[in-house]
Amino acid sequence: MTRVIARQDSAPPGFLRLAGHPLRWRLLSELSRTDRQVRELKVLTGERQSLVSYHLGQLRAGGLVSMRRSSADRRDAYYRIDLARCAELLAATGAALHPGLRLVPAPAGTVQVRARVLFLCTGNSARSQMAEALAEHLAGDTITAASAGSHPKSLHPNAVRAMLEYGIDITGRQAKHVSTFAGQRFDYVISLCDRVREVCPEFPGHPEMIHWSIPDPGQAGDSDAETYPAFRAVAADLHTRTGYLLRRLGHAGG
Repeated sequence: MTRVIARQDSAPPGFLRLAGHPLRWRLLSELSRTDRQVRELKVLTGERQSLVSYHLGQLRAGGLVSMRRSSADRRDAYYRIDLARCAELLAATGAALHPGLRLVPAPAGTVQVRARVLFLCTGNSARSQMAEALAEHLAGDTITAASAGSHPKSLHPNAVRAMLEYGIDITGRQAKHVSTFAGQRFDYVISLCDRVREVCPEFPGHPEMIHWSIPDPGQAGDSDAETYPAFRAVAADLHTRTGYLLRRLGHAGG
């Protein structure tokens, strides 16, 4: 007679229990494309704001989503998904079911479609310049990246310094006003500053509008020495986000 032994670890992994709820999955899906405010997620899901806020709290507690106050209006907050954490937990979930289901992430530079991407922030002195440089570096000539600002000012030396850690030299790049690109067509327009998101102009061809709510590293202290850790943190965040954006473009073209 065959002896049947029950596994003691048969409960589904925490990621499945957390993300498997229909509303939480919808919230994660929306946030995987762009950072959002609660009221926007309320409209997109058609659910009560209190319910949306509750499930966002659950996702935050599980480490899948984070929140930061808007630099444009402190009464507002932006929610963002931690794609790297989701990838880690998804890989562990597959392996928990069967070792052969371990997920292997796609390499970062596999863009199959030529796309034009415009990065915007206020000064075009740090965040958008860094994002443009990272996109060019990671994707090579498979995309055309550009950057601009609503109130351009000179390139911040810490932006140059932070990019050098990735082997990228942006010395001598000039800040540009967003009007420089008026009338031009882009596939994606990505705002990196909450203030710019509020005043972003329209571009022909209906590009996909994406928002990454990233704080201004130049406001993190009074001197270059004090702000440099913030520039490094922004560079790391942009490197991760840009890498996932390029993987998304690769999927769209395959």
